[in-house]
Amino acid sequence: MSHHHECEHCAHDNHEHHHEGIKHQLVLIVVTAILLVAAVIIEHKCTLPTWQLLLVYLVPYLLIGFDTLKEAAEGIMEGDVFNEHFLMSIATIGALCIGFLPGAATEFPEAVFVMLFFQIGELFEGYAEGKSRESIAHLMDIRPDVAHVEDKANGGTLSDLSPEQVEIGSVIVIRPGEKVPLDGVVVEGTSALNTVALTGESLPRDITVDDEVISGCVNLSGVIRVRTTKSFGESTVSKIIRLVEDAGEHKSQSETFITKFARVYTPAVVFAAVALVVIPTLFGGNFATWLYRGLMFLVVSCPCALVISVPLTFFGGIGGASRKGILVKGANYMDVLSKIDTVVFDKTGTLTHGQFAVTAVHPDTCDEHHLLHLAAHVEHFSTHPIGAALRDAFPDEATDGCKISDVEEIAGHGIRAKVGENVVCVGNSKMMEAIGAQWHDCSHVGTIIHVAIDGVYAGHVVINDRIKDDSAEAIAELKALGVKRTVMLTGDRKEVAADVAGQLGLTEYHAELLPADKVAFVDNEQSCLAFVGDGINDAPVLARANVGIAMGGLGSDAAIEAADVVLMDDRPSKIALAIRIARRTLAIARQNVLFAIGVKVAVLVLAVLGIATLWLAVFADVGVTVLAVLNAMRALQVKENNFR
Repeated sequence: MSHHHECEHCAHDNHEHHHEGIKHQLVLIVVTAILLVAAVIIEHKCTLPTWQLLLVYLVPYLLIGFDTLKEAAEGIMEGDVFNEHFLMSIATIGALCIGFLPGAATEFPEAVFVMLFFQIGELFEGYAEGKSRESIAHLMDIRPDVAHVEDKANGGTLSDLSPEQVEIGSVIVIRPGEKVPLDGVVVEGTSALNTVALTGESLPRDITVDDEVISGCVNLSGVIRVRTTKSFGESTVSKIIRLVEDAGEHKSQSETFITKFARVYTPAVVFAAVALVVIPTLFGGNFATWLYRGLMFLVVSCPCALVISVPLTFFGGIGGASRKGILVKGANYMDVLSKIDTVVFDKTGTLTHGQFAVTAVHPDTCDEHHLLHLAAHVEHFSTHPIGAALRDAFPDEATDGCKISDVEEIAGHGIRAKVGENVVCVGNSKMMEAIGAQWHDCSHVGTIIHVAIDGVYAGHVVINDRIKDDSAEAIAELKALGVKRTVMLTGDRKEVAADVAGQLGLTEYHAELLPADKVAFVDNEQSCLAFVGDGINDAPVLARANVGIAMGGLGSDAAIEAADVVLMDDRPSKIALAIRIARRTLAIARQNVLFAIGVKVAVLVLAVLGIATLWLAVFADVGVTVLAVLNAMRALQVKENNFR
C-alpha cells in the first residue's frame, strides 16, 4: 500500500477521532457544570472547613482540568514552559490556594469556572477546525475507492481493484454515478462528467472517444471504457489532495508574526504577573489581594485568541477557495494575493482558448456554405491547425460524398486539390498571385485563408484564436478591485495582440516576445505582480512572479507544480474571486487581532486597578477566543455574489 493511501486512511481515522473527541469534551463540560452547581449549593447550604470545601471543588476541577494540567506538565518536561495550558494551570492552582491565606475569600468556584470556560473555548476551536478540515476534506470525497479493471487474460472480465493497484495502460470501466478513479483517455462510450468537486463548476462536461478524463470527476450518464495514462500517485486527484494538505505548512506573515510574538509575549506576561504580586506586597499591599490580581492578569493575557484564530482564518480561507476550484498553495500566498496591483497575462490558452477557429467567412462568387465546404474538402488530409479549424467549421465534410483527388501541398503557399470537377486552391496571398487570382485583403484581424475556384477568386475565410467568454469580465472585475495595471505578454503578431488588448480593455500589451523576454519583463517590474499563464510553457515566469497563477490546471502537471495558485478550470474571472477571498481572509484575521488585543488591554488595566473579577478575566480570554474563532469561521463561507 502506498504511503499516500495510508495518509488518506489516517486522515479518515483522524476525522472520526476528531468527532469522538468533541463528543467526549461536550460530555465532560456538561458533567462538570452539574458538579460545579452542586458544589456551589453545598458551599452555601453547609458550613464546611476550607480544606473539605476544597475537596468538594477538586472533583469538578480535576475532571475538567486534567487534560490542561497534563499538557502543562508535558510542556514543562519538554522545555516548552510558557504555553496557554501553563498559564491556565498556574492561574487556577493559585485561585485554589488563595482561600488558605489569612483574611482571603475562597476562589474555588472561580478556579473551576476558569478551567470549564477554557474547555468550552477549546471545544469551539475544535469544532471550527473540524469545519475547516471538512471544507478541505470535501476534496477527500473525490478520492475514488475502486477501479473496475478489464482482465484481458480472462476474456475481458472485470476485477475490482484499489486505484493504487492499477497499472498504466490498463482499461477500466466506469459506470454512471461512479467516480473516475484514474486519469486516462476514453476508448469507448460517451457520457457527461460532473467536475464540480475539482473546478467548483456545476455545468457537466461532455466526453467521447479520444477525450481525456481526469480522476475525481463523477460519471453522470453513460458507461465508458478508459485506458489509464497515469498511476494513482501521479493522478490529478492525488496531486490536488496533497497540494491542499500541504497548504498549511506555508505560514502567512500574520501567522509567523504571531508565533514569534507568543514566544516572547508569554514569558513576559508571567514575569509581569509575578512583579504585580511581589512589588505592591513589598510596599505593604495585601498579598492575597495582589495575588488575586496577578492571577487575573495571567488569565487575561493568555494569547489563545490570537494563536488559534489567525491560523484558523487562513485555513478557512484556503478551504473556502478550494470549494470554488481555486487551490492556494499556502497562507503566505493569501498575503501576497491581497496586495496585487498588477496582473500580467499570457495570451494563448489564458485569455484565449488556444485553439484556431473560423471567425468570419467572406465569399465573393458563391455563398458562405459553399466556400467553407470547398475549403474543408481541400484541407481534408492536412495536419496543420488551420486545416483542423476549417474541418471543424464544416463538420459534414467527411460524409457529404464529394470526391477529392489530385491533392498537392505547395510549401509556403497552401494546398491545391480537385473537389468534384473543380480545381480549388486554398492558401495565402502568394498562392493567389501565383495562379493570377484577383484577391483582396480583409479588415478582420487573424489569419486570412484565400480560396480560388478554377483560377477565379471565390472569397476568403478568417481564422483566429477565440477569446474566452469571460476574459473581458475578468479584466473589468480586476479593475473594479483597484488593480492598477492589466498587461498581456504574447509571442503573437502585434496586430493580433492589439486586437485582443482592445477587445478586453487591457491597460498595455507587449507582442512578439520570446519566453526569455517574458521572464525579463517580470524581473524588471517593481510592483506586486501576479503572472497568469497556462502553466506548461510559462513555468519560468510563474516561478519568478510574486504570485504565479496557473490557468486550466485541470490535468496539467506543469501548472500544478509551477504555480502558487492553481485555477482548476479555464475561467480568468476566478482571478478576481481569488483576490477577493484573499482580501476578505486578511480582513477577518485583522479584525480578530484588533478585537483580541483591544479587549485584553482593557481588562488588564481593570485587573491591575482591582476593578475586574476572575469571571471577567475568563471572558477576556476564553470569551474573546470563542468570538474570534466564530469570526474566523466566516472565512469558509465563499459566495461569489457576496463579493460583487
